[in-house]
Amino acid sequence: MKVAVVQVDTVWQDREANFAQIALLVSAAVESGATFVLLTEMFSTGFVVDRSDIGEPEGGPSSQFLSQMATQHNVWIGGSCPEVAGDDPRPFNSFVLVSPLGKQHRYHKIHPFTYGGEDTYFRPGSEFVTVDVDGIRVTLFVCYDLRFADEFWKTAKNTDVYLVPGNWPASRREHWMTLLRARAIENQAFVIGCNRVGTGGGLNYAGDSRVINPLGEVIAEAGDVSTILYADISAEEVQTVRTSFPFMQDRR
Repeated sequence: MKVAVVQVDTVWQDREANFAQIALLVSAAVESGATFVLLTEMFSTGFVVDRSDIGEPEGGPSSQFLSQMATQHNVWIGGSCPEVAGDDPRPFNSFVLVSPLGKQHRYHKIHPFTYGGEDTYFRPGSEFVTVDVDGIRVTLFVCYDLRFADEFWKTAKNTDVYLVPGNWPASRREHWMTLLRARAIENQAFVIGCNRVGTGGGLNYAGDSRVINPLGEVIAEAGDVSTILYADISAEEVQTVRTSFPFMQDRR
């Protein structure tokens, strides 16, 4: 499967502007042969976590946009957005993954970013989500989840690829890059991190999106500009690494 990682300068709190720029990049990615497109965390608004009213209902404009892109281009696509569900007015930071037929899968970010105040205005999720994407087992996480290795371990047995959309600030960029590689090495799986660039909410973002293989090798990486990364991934490569180096069987 050819994956496209779309790294952009997200327009702060402007869904329509973000939809417009992302639509062009999705089209370009598909023209280059991608069958899976990963967007950033809060791709439609930026990391706005100081107001609950930034939320939209499940099936709102952001997920509708993803469904439109998926069905129009016959591609898998995903990224996170603020979505309200149930009686609690606080949104989830919801990773919505959409199939080429328009079927939506949702993972709710388990770890709101307390240091940035996300826990005050956003609800935490509680369930892991793994999706079969054309025979590749894909597990969904979001940004700050990356710091919690035990949850990657819990899902490793049934995972070939971890997806991590982020809004990870430049001031801690070394943490982002190191943790992505660590999760790949520990779990002998692909890890794909998609981060934004530019400035939003008073923070600077350096990008550093990357695709890391099950041996922990960086096979595609970006700097601090808007761009699209491409990489080929497969379940077979994961199985080969785990068979050649059967470290996971020694976990206790």
